[in-house]
Amino acid sequence: MTGEHLISVDICVCTFRRPFLAETLRSIANLRPSGLAVRVIVADNDAVPSAQPLVELMGRRMPFPLLYLHAPMSNISVARNACLDAATADFVAFVDDDETVSESWLAELVHTAATTDADVVLGPVEAEYDTAGPRWLAGGDFHSTAPVRVNGEILTGYTCNVLICRRGPIVAQRFDLTLGQSGGEDTDYFYRLHELGARIAEAPAAFVREPVPPSRATLGWLLRRRFRSGQTHGARLRRTSRQPWAAPVASASAKILYCAAMTVATMLSPVGWRRNLLRSALHVGTLAGLAGARQAALYGDGNGTRRSIPAPTATAVN
Repeated sequence: MTGEHLISVDICVCTFRRPFLAETLRSIANLRPSGLAVRVIVADNDAVPSAQPLVELMGRRMPFPLLYLHAPMSNISVARNACLDAATADFVAFVDDDETVSESWLAELVHTAATTDADVVLGPVEAEYDTAGPRWLAGGDFHSTAPVRVNGEILTGYTCNVLICRRGPIVAQRFDLTLGQSGGEDTDYFYRLHELGARIAEAPAAFVREPVPPSRATLGWLLRRRFRSGQTHGARLRRTSRQPWAAPVASASAKILYCAAMTVATMLSPVGWRRNLLRSALHVGTLAGLAGARQAALYGDGNGTRRSIPAPTATAVN
């Protein structure tokens, strides 16, 4: 119909020296977003514009406008904020540069937003395991991601598969630069959106897939990840809780003891004891966050929050 307003979506991909970005963009090019006006934004977080040649090459094959941003700092929050600053659409979607999206991914996210009037819509991330990897890893499916509900409500989210409606106070929110190298910046961001009144919904059919590389197919990597997640939660409790710290400290301590006991009790189960050990690591991280322990810099060069932040540069690829 002439003059009909198309719902617009800016699909944002933050990248840092990852060749798999080509697969991510190829899957986005295969989307079938009927009735949607789509633009793709790639934010390169490397000190030099290392991803630009690849983005320009893929842009020639992309059916949607593509904008390349050089947002250097080796700090993922800088790249995410550059995407939000460049966004002009009704919605912003984020997907990681080591994932591929399904053909109906975007349509499912937008449909859920329209039918639920949610401000944020999360989709699941399905991990893909190498058949040569440990059997317990695929058996426990430790890398897949899905929304977590507390008393039936989703309180926070993640940027590896999300749609955000650009309206109201949400538009002004940005990712915390101090968490841009340790991780947890997305958890913190969506907690703040929820506290502003944003409603978070789930679109179970809007899935993306993420191959698990050998570097992440280890118990050590999973333990570090769970510990950091606990730290993010504990740090938030430290900042926002009005009750004495004794209560959350006692709760986390009790959960650590329980999970430790369950780890021993399930030692005959290759998946079971590891799952309980990871839960214990999560609660140990919560205690560390409550105590104010600084999160380790797991990403970038370790200097991303101490140098002045250069303004991102933008290049329209097609």
